[in-house]
Amino acid sequence: MRLERTHHAAIICSDYTRSRRFYVEVLGLAVVREVHRRERDSYKLDLALSDGTQIELFSFPSPPPRPSYPEACGLRHLAFEVADLDESVRELGSRGVAVEPVRVDEHTGKRFTFFADPDGLPLELYEA
Repeated sequence: MRLERTHHAAIICSDYTRSRRFYVEVLGLAVVREVHRRERDSYKLDLALSDGTQIELFSFPSPPPRPSYPEACGLRHLAFEVADLDESVRELGSRGVAVEPVRVDEHTGKRFTFFADPDGLPLELYEA
């Protein structure tokens, strides 16, 4: 087997309208398709980054909260590469998104920071 690239990551949200607005309007992801699955009382929204990587945003009735702190086993965070970290941080701030102080990866020398989606999922910006 030879894995080529990450195709998508799936996220379950607690408030579909709020999370849809965040990922589309705040982060600027493109809507690929949106489906309401009546039998599951659920939405599935496929979103794309410019390189084709996708995020599937799911809504389900009454999902349990995500255990973030202390950190739990499983996917820790989702990281997005950006060309200009300072500009991206300013843009998030102008949209009311709280961003942690910028840090430097001690192994790569690259700058990065964290912020959270509406459900507290940790998201990272990593400078190219």
